[in-house]
Amino acid sequence: MLKAPPTLFAVDDDVRVLKALGFLLRASHYTVQVYQSSELFLAQFDPACHGCVICDLAMPNVNGLLLQRELKARGSHIPLIFLTGHKSIPWTVEAMKGGAVDFLTKPVDDAKLLLSVRAALRHDAEIRAVQARLAGLTERERQVLGLVAGGMLNKEVADACRVTERTVKFHRANLVRKLGVRTAAELIHLGIRGGLVSIGATAAPHPHPKPGP
Repeated sequence: MLKAPPTLFAVDDDVRVLKALGFLLRASHYTVQVYQSSELFLAQFDPACHGCVICDLAMPNVNGLLLQRELKARGSHIPLIFLTGHKSIPWTVEAMKGGAVDFLTKPVDDAKLLLSVRAALRHDAEIRAVQARLAGLTERERQVLGLVAGGMLNKEVADACRVTERTVKFHRANLVRKLGVRTAAELIHLGIRGGLVSIGATAAPHPHPKPGP
């Protein structure tokens, strides 16, 4: 069965910008869907879709940052490229912390945008490959990986999960074996890339329905 091609979702309240984006991206042989608001986009968006979102930062009602947060809340890790007429340092920092691939100032240079799109699609493919590897983990293994990736030591993970350090080491050994990694750094990297913990986040205990291995 052939895999569906990635889709580029362009979201901007300026119709002229949407038309220009659609023309450029389709001329570059991409599948494109355009929306005049975040609300219209979110109403039809399927978190299982792959590709990237190119959106204006300053839109009425649901702006680009709110759109980014809502996608995260829905469990989507689709990459975002932000477009803005006036670059704001605080907004740029928040967008990048939220996982934005790029932040381009309007009027956007076509070549720069296409480079960003290619980078976003590579990022999307990498994330989906990581998620496929994580799919075979048990709930407890995912919990342990998330806590380890968040910076916790074995003893802290054991306390958070209400198990022994020996049990934590057992789960870590299983993670190394199942995920095919060789070092703790690779294990942590996978946890972050798989969305089990945000970059820079401080690890906190994750509730579990019942204690035990």
